[in-house]
Amino acid sequence: MSEPRFLVVRLGSLGDIVHTFPAVASIRESFPKAEIVWLAHPRWKALVESSELSTEIWGVETRSFASVRDVLGRIRKSRFTAAIDYQGLWKSAALPFLGGVPRRIGFSWYSVREFGVPLLYTDRVRCAPAHIAQQNGKLSERVGARNGVGPFRLSVPLLQEASALELLRRFGIDRYIVLSPAGGWRSKCWPPERYGALCQQVYANLGLRCVLNQGPGDEECIAAVKAASGDAAPVACNSSLHQLMVLLRNAVCVVAGDTGPLHLAVALGTPVIALFGPTDPARNGPYRLACDSVKDIVLRDHNAVTTYQRRHQPDPSLLELEVAMVFDAVHKQVEGRR
Repeated sequence: MSEPRFLVVRLGSLGDIVHTFPAVASIRESFPKAEIVWLAHPRWKALVESSELSTEIWGVETRSFASVRDVLGRIRKSRFTAAIDYQGLWKSAALPFLGGVPRRIGFSWYSVREFGVPLLYTDRVRCAPAHIAQQNGKLSERVGARNGVGPFRLSVPLLQEASALELLRRFGIDRYIVLSPAGGWRSKCWPPERYGALCQQVYANLGLRCVLNQGPGDEECIAAVKAASGDAAPVACNSSLHQLMVLLRNAVCVVAGDTGPLHLAVALGTPVIALFGPTDPARNGPYRLACDSVKDIVLRDHNAVTTYQRRHQPDPSLLELEVAMVFDAVHKQVEGRR
């Protein structure tokens, strides 16, 4: 009997791909010789590669007719056993549907964000409320994986690792804490002025420097953090994905909101302090397998309301998280890593 051929669809983004890794790891664990082709936006190809879970990665830009046409041609020629759409959007569900994959697995009507998408699936999986990584695992179980989620490791090319560590040495930084103040919707982000005040507290009381993760378009936010940080002198790093992975993996801990760098840090084994507001940490918080001994700290005001609304200002519940409260959590993580 020939080995199965699976098409995995999770086009983006950073945190969502990280939360898909445990489900795909379960497929790889159950079918070690299977061919697994992962469809992803070209921007995230290096991230998917770092997991070493897929046989091939096909980049597709859904806004490009030529890119979509080419990938549909490849899908039609490949005779996949099944496709698993972990994204649940029209653009992701349409690819295996138009590519003629005979069995297409996705979320049921109760779980998708865009109305009507399940019409394109042959298997519609209804998931009980749980973390999104566990919901993804239910799709893997439907395709025959023994366990919904499985362990995985992320690798970084040695050259990229050496480059990132050399950058830290140039700044005289050995032990450090990563802060990721921006990214995603502003309503999910703790105010930059408070990140700056946290830098001051960390430097004055723990003697540690902070490294600021700076992504595209984050210049204004990072400038505000630096302006509020006084003599703590945090270092901003506008680095590649692999360099960011090195910075996160070697940090004492990471402080961030519900954004991709937070979830990437968790996947790399680094303790995090997760600052949550309008999104639900039970569904979108730090996710680790039960066998993982690393302990994360999630801070969320008890009056916070789960809305998932994208706004241009921090959610009021995030303003209830005082600098002293976050510093106490950082202190606990630092003490745990001594």
